[in-house]
Amino acid sequence: MGRTSDAKQRLLTAALDLIWTSSYGSVSVDDICVRAGVKKGSFYHFFPSKADLALAAYEEHWSSSRPELDAIFSPLAPPLQRLSHWCQHVYNSQKAHFEKFGHVCGCPYANMGSELATLDDRLRAKSEELLGRGLRYLESAIAEAHRDGLINVSDARAAALLIGSSVMGFTLQAKVQNDPEILRDLEPTVRRLLNAPKSA
Repeated sequence: MGRTSDAKQRLLTAALDLIWTSSYGSVSVDDICVRAGVKKGSFYHFFPSKADLALAAYEEHWSSSRPELDAIFSPLAPPLQRLSHWCQHVYNSQKAHFEKFGHVCGCPYANMGSELATLDDRLRAKSEELLGRGLRYLESAIAEAHRDGLINVSDARAAALLIGSSVMGFTLQAKVQNDPEILRDLEPTVRRLLNAPKSA
């Protein structure tokens, strides 16, 4: 009963792992079914297509990641401390995946968006949506830091996009060089971009 009842969840997990560590185009429905231990007929019982599974898998990933982001960006912590903890989270996450899979996996949402931007608009749009959700955490912290007089920014949304794009670039560089240590010291870069004081 357990193997049947959790088949959908196993498909979601297998799809995310395979696509994140490889690419959407290189992973087939057969590959996902084998990794999940699910028959192909069962796959189509849950999902009309690989794209539908990918959409659900990335939404599932966001749902599982959100509690940690909520904790990192808790309003109980000072805003610049939130950004510091987020920088550490990016590094820790990429390092953990490097140790598990043998290579830097990069941002799952950016990976999907950059690969499929011209090929599948539903997946491109989902990537954009999920990246946007992440930016809102940054925007909130930056706006509060400005209100507290810690930094001087005219547009918190633009600053969040600058920070997010910069960190995404570092993450891509870490993936190309297969070296998560490139991400170890993100915080000083983020503070420089915000003209924030150095951390103690």
